[in-house]
Amino acid sequence: MSTYRILSLDGGGIRGIVTVILLQRLNAESSLTGWLDSVDLIAGTSTGGLLALGLAYGLDLQVIHNLYEKKGNEIFDDSWLEDIVDLGRLIGSEYSNKNLERELKTIFGQATLEELNHRVLVTAFDLDNESSNPWSRKWKPKIFHNFPGPDSDGKELLYKVGLYTSSAPVYFPSVDGFIDGMVYAANPSMCALAQSQDSRIPDKPSSSEVVLFSLGTGTSLFYIKGKYLNWGYAQWAKPLVKLVIDGTTGIADYQCRQILGERYHRLAPIFPPGVSIPMDAVDQVPYMIGFAQEVNISETVKWLKKNWLKA
Repeated sequence: MSTYRILSLDGGGIRGIVTVILLQRLNAESSLTGWLDSVDLIAGTSTGGLLALGLAYGLDLQVIHNLYEKKGNEIFDDSWLEDIVDLGRLIGSEYSNKNLERELKTIFGQATLEELNHRVLVTAFDLDNESSNPWSRKWKPKIFHNFPGPDSDGKELLYKVGLYTSSAPVYFPSVDGFIDGMVYAANPSMCALAQSQDSRIPDKPSSSEVVLFSLGTGTSLFYIKGKYLNWGYAQWAKPLVKLVIDGTTGIADYQCRQILGERYHRLAPIFPPGVSIPMDAVDQVPYMIGFAQEVNISETVKWLKKNWLKA
């Protein structure tokens, strides 16, 4: 029986630096030589989607690391003039995506999904399918992939898909009617598992052949005290986004764990109590680098040796 290997990368904005460093550390393990090169499918959402595209394109992890560390300030650049235009962030997205678009064009040029070295799955959300039938016109999740078949997105430009998946509401404007896939799949593990089982895929692996490694970007410990909360829009507005993201992340973890059992592993380091790092916290990059360097990866190394590298 062959092994079908899936690497799934969470969303999380600038916290993607945590994911990159964890991947670098795993790559440095002599007992795991070549583990990342053997991946069959790389799935990603938001910053994880950018990482998935970069890895499948063949970018070196140190190059990706440098982009987070050295270009983060430019991507999350909010001028005082934009704040005035946006009425102090009450209307309009917090950041322009022009700097991100420039960086993605510089990296990927006009390359398309079908030119990548690996199968990829990148999540986004389509705000309007523009159906001519009013009974069918709606918004919907969109999964970009380069699997063969009539619904393949192989002709899509990498830089465009990168913009789609990272257009987080409030943070960045939508692009071509798409926003960040974090609204339904901050953790794209279950999307990737489902895609691997599509009957239209030639040589589709059975679920018993799939091993799935899921990587988080650092988890903050949130909770709301109180047994009875008679809240309205104003009270729920602030915690609701975090609640939805953590909820979808957690349920995907549960579903994959139940379906795959030992063939599933998730590395999602937890920040210390009281530490909360927003998706645009570029000033916290030095802290996140130090944090990621100290994460215990021994169980992950054992799992990869036993399940990923087996013949």
